[in-house]
Amino acid sequence: MEGSKGVVLLNCFVSPFGNRVRIALTKKGVEHEVTSENMVQKSALLLASNPVHGKVPVLLVAGKPVCESQIILEFIDEAFSTTGEQLLPTDPYARAQARFWAPYVDAKIPACAPKIWQSPKGAPAVEEGKKEMLVALKTLEAELGDKPYFAGESLGFADVALVTFAPWFLTYERLAGFSIAEECPVLTAWAARCAEENECVSKSLPDPEAVFQFVGGMRKHFGLE
Repeated sequence: MEGSKGVVLLNCFVSPFGNRVRIALTKKGVEHEVTSENMVQKSALLLASNPVHGKVPVLLVAGKPVCESQIILEFIDEAFSTTGEQLLPTDPYARAQARFWAPYVDAKIPACAPKIWQSPKGAPAVEEGKKEMLVALKTLEAELGDKPYFAGESLGFADVALVTFAPWFLTYERLAGFSIAEECPVLTAWAARCAEENECVSKSLPDPEAVFQFVGGMRKHFGLE
């Protein structure tokens, strides 16, 4: 499937998962539209396109929906294989490594992050979420080591999977009272490098302060503040 007519991304601007898809589409040079979704009042299009989970992101290509961010990233690589750079490496071992670490991100960060931002400030769950998050981030930092990017010299699949959580770091820090920059300096430098060296990243990520304000509004809506 080549050509980029009729490519529409259903997304919420703070979604780490949807913003992965924005990065991939931009990196590949695939022309697309972005439709903003309200995750409290979900649109009929979103519910029809992802009736199982009702979540963003959904990528519509010629009206056909593809769901789940990592599946979408691989779909983009395959569907637009002659456009731009591939996210997944061609080397089988490097490809396997990327497919290990990207799911690791989704197994760990989304499990502990809600304990921080969906709990009353000072609740035991907040401290538990902070500890779990630091274990996961330090594990990822150890894997990154002294490499510029997870796969080596350029932005790849695992980088895209993780970097979209970076705009949320400020929110986690303020609500849980810690500093990711102090705890994980190498990973913090990597996140900055991703944005500084890759326009597809800098153009696709929300401002951290905007994320914090968004989360504050959600916390008030649910009576947490």
